[in-house]
Amino acid sequence: MSNPPARPRTRRQSRLSGTPIVAGIGIGPVTFADEPALAVARQKIAATDIASELHQFEAAAAQSRRQLSKLSARLAGLPETAQAEISPLIDAHIHMLGNSRLMRAIRAAIAERLISATTAVIDVTEDHAQAVQGARRSTDDGAATRQADEIRDIGRRLLRNLTRLPFRSFADLPHGGVLVVERLRPADAALINPAQFAGIATEEGSADDHTAVMLRAIGVPALLGVAGLMATARQNAIVILDGEAGTLIINPSPASLDEAARLRMAFARAQHSLARLRRLASETIDHVTIELQANLELPFELPMVAQSGATGIGLMRTEFLFMNQDTIPDEDRQFATYREAVLAMDGDPVTIRLLDWGGDKQSDGSGAELIPSSHEANPALGLRGVRLLLQYPVLLDHQLAAILRAAAFGPVRIMIPMVSCLTELIEVRAAMNRVWRRLESAQVRLPREAPPLGVMIETPAAALNAAILAREAAFFAIGTNDLTMYTLAVDRAVASTHALYDPLDPAVLRLIAMTIAAARVAGIPVSLCGELASRTSTVPLLIGLGLRQLSMHGGAVLRIKRQVRATDSRLCVNLAEAALAASGAAAVHALLA
Repeated sequence: MSNPPARPRTRRQSRLSGTPIVAGIGIGPVTFADEPALAVARQKIAATDIASELHQFEAAAAQSRRQLSKLSARLAGLPETAQAEISPLIDAHIHMLGNSRLMRAIRAAIAERLISATTAVIDVTEDHAQAVQGARRSTDDGAATRQADEIRDIGRRLLRNLTRLPFRSFADLPHGGVLVVERLRPADAALINPAQFAGIATEEGSADDHTAVMLRAIGVPALLGVAGLMATARQNAIVILDGEAGTLIINPSPASLDEAARLRMAFARAQHSLARLRRLASETIDHVTIELQANLELPFELPMVAQSGATGIGLMRTEFLFMNQDTIPDEDRQFATYREAVLAMDGDPVTIRLLDWGGDKQSDGSGAELIPSSHEANPALGLRGVRLLLQYPVLLDHQLAAILRAAAFGPVRIMIPMVSCLTELIEVRAAMNRVWRRLESAQVRLPREAPPLGVMIETPAAALNAAILAREAAFFAIGTNDLTMYTLAVDRAVASTHALYDPLDPAVLRLIAMTIAAARVAGIPVSLCGELASRTSTVPLLIGLGLRQLSMHGGAVLRIKRQVRATDSRLCVNLAEAALAASGAAAVHALLA
């Protein structure tokens, strides 16, 4: 008796999690876009080979510049917001491929260390990337990591052209699939046709890198940082990508496919509804106004912020002006950047944060004696933010002068980072008055009145001193990212303790409530500009705590407005009281659920 034919095996459904970047449901087969492996042997050269190696290097640099120029020309086929996102990055890369400090160092390495062009590119770009990134990741944002990745990307481009190894291409990939790659660089994202893929998933990447910004502009449902993606996904396997929940289901069951189809239809209806929200007020059911503003980290995000429905910029970071520079940006250059942001907001307020520089953010590229170049043993507890600015007053004066001049073109607020005590605020105010008098004597155009001067509440000391700080501060801005880190003694960049980092811990919430209460007594506005502001689930809690101003990345504004308009503030107070009395973060999450 013969055995019955074997039934074909069906793969089991598996679920992976990642960082949600672009909301939406993507359903389709896995489509890989492999990048040819880059394997370069390190080589020494003879002195007689220096000229030849330098010639090869210059040819590769010229070819790299041509490639980027062609890429820039192709941007005309992308959405306008995507063009605004990637153009400045391409321009910056072309500039760095010219007579920059990086390129001069590579040439010097070839000639002085007698190493091949490929070896020099590997060594020098990594040295510069490590110098920019510092001893550890930034605890406030990923600016240093992004800057280091850009330098490494320039090195990869040079190496591919030196070795004649082809670049990744998407043109011949089938339409309708979910693109799965280990890493997607901003220049790669610029080559993607938004209509080609149902979704995009990568194993590496984070919510605040340039690729994430680019993907938001393109608008394809996307996840970054999906752990185990490359080991689990198989070519042509059907997947469901949920760009809002942050999940990727591989080999979904029929029930999962039906649910995903339903969610995709619901999302399409919700997007249509969101578009109408731009014209509607941001107020609760019981007519309490919640002001929604946007965070701005880099100038090329301005178009997205302007179209987000935000009523201003609640946090403009200024560190990008100082990253990887040969010299500290002078007053005129800073003024031009700040004025651009003020004019782009067309009368809506812009809150500019003074330089928040420290051991973990500093870059070897600062190249100036005003910013200390030594790495501190614990940069999060060292000379950063207002501490550094007060120690190097020329740095503070130039930035204040640039901001005061920009304030003549629209409403501006000035925010001081990392404040712990009243003395720091008083000293910065004295510096601002001194700079104002200097500019006034020089008959420089200024606003009628000096901009409001406020402080960031991002240390437990600032929250505990909030009642005292409120005597002099014009406003408060709560930065929950650093406040959570310092309160819980947990660095979110350290994998072993990442699970302990939670801004919904009652200890953090009590400091937030204390700050809000102090601001209310003093009659000054208070906003929240940390990552917590962009979570729809926390909106009722934040309203219940008494917050009336939130600032978040531009892509979250309309989602948060939708949640605000579905919330009754009268029902939020009890929720906030229960959260403040909760035993731990898990209990707060349960309350929100």
